[in-house]
Formats: sequence, structure tokens, C-alpha cells
Amino acid sequence: MIAKDSLPVSIKAVAARAGVSIATVSRVINGVANKASAETIARVRKAAAELDYRPISAGRALRNRQTHMVAVLASNLANPTMTAIATSAEAALRRAGFVMVLCDTHDTADLQDEYLREMRARQAHAIVLLGAVDSAQLRAVASSDMRIVFVNRRHPLGWQSSFIGIDNAAAAVELADTCMENGYRRVAIVHASKASSATQERVDAMCARFRERGRSVSANMILTADSTDHLRIGLESGLRLSGRRAPDAVVAMSDLIAFGVHRALAEAGVATFPRIFGFDDNPLNDWIAPWLSSVRIPYSDFGPAIVDAVRDELSAGRARTRILPHTLVLREGRRDPAGTDRR
Repeated sequence: MIAKDSLPVSIKAVAARAGVSIATVSRVINGVANKASAETIARVRKAAAELDYRPISAGRALRNRQTHMVAVLASNLANPTMTAIATSAEAALRRAGFVMVLCDTHDTADLQDEYLREMRARQAHAIVLLGAVDSAQLRAVASSDMRIVFVNRRHPLGWQSSFIGIDNAAAAVELADTCMENGYRRVAIVHASKASSATQERVDAMCARFRERGRSVSANMILTADSTDHLRIGLESGLRLSGRRAPDAVVAMSDLIAFGVHRALAEAGVATFPRIFGFDDNPLNDWIAPWLSSVRIPYSDFGPAIVDAVRDELSAGRARTRILPHTLVLREGRRDPAGTDRR
């Protein structure tokens, strides 16, 4: 029989001695007690020292990655594209024996940091960032031994990290060529923040391709808006376009931006409705946007690629890039909501 005094002190005993919750003790012990006061932190540490608390099992689990929880932090779950990738990830992770926790960071650094702290405290096996923004905790996590995978957007600071996504530059070049082959001379580009590597790569490659073929895009035809909401960016940019001579084509750097542009032009009753292109080709397009041609990303391929990165690639300590195939889906459906294509 094991003597009672030889049993390890539990975290519950430390919480009781300090007069705090078990969760607070866990955060203090793991160094992520950002919301605890200095007095609380001191009290927890004093109680742990008095009881000679040693989180041996927790430390071993953290070192050996024995937990099965994978955290997926998405930048905007209102975007059907993000939801489709998350769905693919959940199914693949579940088949591989992992449990997925899904969080929406709303594309904000503070909320992303809050979730990163929590997932570290809970000893997540890996963290998958589906659209990351630069933040203090991201820098800390990315420079640690934590398994971390970037999906859709690369590390915001360009650090070497495992990445899964499409070749954004190649897709943008394909769109630019399509515009020129169709004779669209006056092209507008509408984009979100270039802090996103995907947006930066798309805009830069498209503009470079037009210049290469002697068809530069005018600076006043490259539009954005001060918002993280892609629908709002599209709507505000579309309203600005409606007050000018209409472009032959609009290339939106996401489908949601394209939706916003389309609505603005429709409500403004533009005389000549442009061809609209997008990125992502989210699953709703065939149902609600027969007017939208878009670069389709292979949603079903993301899940298995994420599992490979979480289970195999990062375990070897190597950062790898996995480029998935894209397809340009061209739709010739009605573009004018009033009933006829006025072109």
C-alpha cells in the first residue's frame, strides 16, 4: 500500500489553499495568468511552494504531446470558406484520433492572443491558425516548441512556419490573363488588408501580370476600405466604383468582397454591369451567385493536409509548405439583378 504522505499534491489542494479556482492555478503554473492580479499570482505560488506541488504529469504531457486536443483558430467563421475548411479539418482530425476545438478570433489580435493563451494552458497537441494576424502571443508560440500550422495565410511576419494553402500568386496571374483574354481593358481590384499574406500575394501578382502585358491597373481602380468585414469592404468600394465610369471587370480578393461589390453596383443601378471575379469559390456560389466566377480552393483537401502537419511533419521539427491545387470556375450566369445582362 502506498503511504498517504507519498501521494503527489493535487492541483485541487493548491487551489483550496490559495482560495482560487483550479483554472487559475493552472494558468499561474503554466505562466499564462494574464487576467490574474499580482496578489493572486503570489498567493497561488506561495500555496504551491508550501504544499510542494509539482505538476509532474502535466509537464510530461506537455513535453511529450500526449494530449489529443487540436485547436483551430479561425479569423472569421461567418465566412463560408472558413467554415468549409474547419469542417474538413474536424472530420479528418476526428478520424485520426484527435479532438478539435474551434474558436473565432474575429480577425483581432487581442482575441487571438486570448485563445492562444488558453490553448497553451490546456496543453493543446497543436494549434492551427486559419487566417492569423500578428500578435504578441503568436510571436511567443511560433518561437516555442508548440506545434503550430498556418492555413490560408502565412505567418504575418514571414517567419518560417508550416503552411497549407493555394498558390495565390499563380491564381492571381490566371485571373489577370482571363480578364485580358476576354478583352476587359478597364479592370478594378478590390481587396482587404494587405497584412494578410494571401491578399498581398494576390494583389501584387495580379498587378505585376497586367504590367508585364502592358495593361497596368490604374491606382484609382485599386480599392479597399478601413474594415475587417469583407462584405463591408466590398460594399463601400462598390459604391465608390458606381460613381465613376463602370469597369469592364471587377476582381475581388474574396467572394465576400465580391458579394458586397455586386450589391453596391446593383443598388446604384449602374448602366453597364461588369464581370465580377472572386477568390475562394465558397460552397454557396452555385446556389446564390451564378454571376460570380471565382478561384476555387479544394476544401476537402485541407483536412488531411492539416492532419499530416499536426501528426507527422511538425513532429520531425521541420516547417513545411503544402500547396493545394486551385481551379478557376467560370460562370456566365446573369450579372444584372434586374433581370438582364446590360452588357
